[in-house]
Amino acid sequence: VEAVHLIADGKAPRIPQPKEGATYEGIQKKENAEISWDQPAAALHNWIRGHDKVPGAWATIDGQVVTFYGSSLLDASVPAGQELAIKGASRPGLITKNGLVIFGNDGKMVLVRNLQFEDGKMIPASKYFSADETATLELTEEEKKMAEDIR
Repeated sequence: VEAVHLIADGKAPRIPQPKEGATYEGIQKKENAEISWDQPAAALHNWIRGHDKVPGAWATIDGQVVTFYGSSLLDASVPAGQELAIKGASRPGLITKNGLVIFGNDGKMVLVRNLQFEDGKMIPASKYFSADETATLELTEEEKKMAEDIR
């Protein structure tokens, strides 16, 4: 009651909160979310997971910013895959059937499921090398006849 009366009378003490020990983190910005590769796999996973969805943890691949989404720690033997050079990483990543495998400085692995390019296009990481391929639709003779009848 006394505190309420002090506030109402404008006589309550005003003590600024010290910055030491404060837990508030400001709004994260994309430029601050770049992945630092000299960390163990658990730290890489936590960094990616902590920036998922906004602003998105990113790295430079083939000269463009690629954002990583959907990480999980991978506790298995190194899977077969196609190597992918990542700027700053001491070891290339691997594009596998399950996604992009990246390595921490402790040799352990993190699996990243989705990648987003600068233009906003998001793909499953496992399709990285096939992202530019376009599938052509080939119709059978019966389907061609049906298409002509519909036309």
